[in-house]
Amino acid sequence: MTQSRFSTPISRRTLFRATAVALTAGVATQAAPHALAAPGPVLGTVIDYAAGVPTAQAIKNAGHLGAVRYVSERRPGTESWMLGKPVTARETRAMADLGLQTASVYQFGKAGNADWLRGAAGAAVHAPQAIALHKAAGGPTGCPIYVAIDDNPSRDQYNRLIRPYLQAFKVALSAAGLQLGVYGNYDTIDWAIADGLGEFFWLHNWGSNGRIHQRTTLHQIRIDKDTVGGVGVDINNVYARDWGQWTPGQSGGGLPGIPSSPGESLTINGSSMPSAEQIQEGARLLNQLSSQIQ
Repeated sequence: MTQSRFSTPISRRTLFRATAVALTAGVATQAAPHALAAPGPVLGTVIDYAAGVPTAQAIKNAGHLGAVRYVSERRPGTESWMLGKPVTARETRAMADLGLQTASVYQFGKAGNADWLRGAAGAAVHAPQAIALHKAAGGPTGCPIYVAIDDNPSRDQYNRLIRPYLQAFKVALSAAGLQLGVYGNYDTIDWAIADGLGEFFWLHNWGSNGRIHQRTTLHQIRIDKDTVGGVGVDINNVYARDWGQWTPGQSGGGLPGIPSSPGESLTINGSSMPSAEQIQEGARLLNQLSSQIQ
């Protein structure tokens, strides 16, 4: 993947402040106990989709609360069919007009090109893109962007690559006034919670072995088995009143100017985004301080 056109520098003071915020969010948080039972009653359903974009009316008619939408571009080779990436402001406004809400998720790569395989260096590229696309679609501050770990990783893979990836993403999101959501299986979510990573958790079944984590916000229960308005969708149970949803026009939801060249600055609410090097350095400090605390 090429260097992101969204990566631009800020002061070290801003980065360290973001790192402190990330640490304050709970480095020493302990993992929740293992459980097979759901964390509570299902409050409704939301959908996610990539092949196309169903109309807001079709989503409402199907009885869903809204959708989790991609703040990421299409992968090379998927341009002809992955028409649901990225989410647009037109789409989120149409949803809001019918009382539906949106949450944001970042996933660009998959399988052998999974985003997390590059560790903190990958997040330094991906996070500014996710933030810019979230803002361009009307996404406000104060809500999460779910970061996809669409795999069944080993503990070693988590320690070496996924943890630094999530730490670096958290630094960038904190600097932009956003929170970290984690899309992953039971173990990935459990490990992330133990490391103080994530405020929202979207569970998938691959490798979860029937377990539903007690901190689950959303649970992806069916993949590629349903359609809404003729578009293939995945179905997710909602376990929390706050599932990371947002509506365009909420406080902090102003649209940023998206730079057209690497030298231009992307500004989020008056603050520039960290450079790739600063995000990685912030993640390194998080990892070092986390080890000292634990």
